Amino acid sequence: MALGLSIPEPVARQPWRVILPLTALVLFGTAVLYSASPVPGGSMRPWAMMHIIHYVAFLVMALVLARFPRDWFKLAAYPIYGLLLILLVLVEMLGKIGGGSQRWLNLGFMTLQPSELMKPAIVLVLAKFYDSLPPNLITSWRALVPALALLAVPALLVMLQPDLGTALAICFGAVVVVFLSGVPIWWFVSGGVAAAIAAPLAFFFVLHDYQRKRVTVFLDPEADM
Repeated sequence: MALGLSIPEPVARQPWRVILPLTALVLFGTAVLYSASPVPGGSMRPWAMMHIIHYVAFLVMALVLARFPRDWFKLAAYPIYGLLLILLVLVEMLGKIGGGSQRWLNLGFMTLQPSELMKPAIVLVLAKFYDSLPPNLITSWRALVPALALLAVPALLVMLQPDLGTALAICFGAVVVVFLSGVPIWWFVSGGVAAAIAAPLAFFFVLHDYQRKRVTVFLDPEADM
């Protein structure tokens, strides 16, 4: 007689097609951090263990947030975005400097880096923007110019810190949302051509010395030996 197995409904409805590949990726990263430990032979401390703890904490947070109604996030999108813009401005005015960059706000009980919070916030606010945009305007300039404005302000504030990596991560999240919104594909082709032309100019005239070094080391790892 076959055994009847019943999976609890709360477990079955989780997005396992996302969770399982993500968990595999995190475990691979944990193995890399384990081997990179300063302890001979590898160790879970100091990086690998914190990597797992952060993943579990944020996975639980994501599963909890998924239980909230979507309308709550729609209502909160612009207020959250505006609050983070204020925090980014405060970073420029009052931020704590470390490692040559001004990225953190000292709140007394914790140190906050608003640019990290802007990564999910830009996705949220652009999703809200395109959700409220009439379908007949998706191919017009009204589908692009406001979105670029919503992106440009935080990206420029983060660049001023300076933090090129986080600024690029914010831009990447925004581009994905714009692409999924259904805007004309030739916009992305044109943007790619413009980026290819601008990249050499940015390398020589915009990037800081340490940022240029990161690019050259990426292209030629032996240059850092």
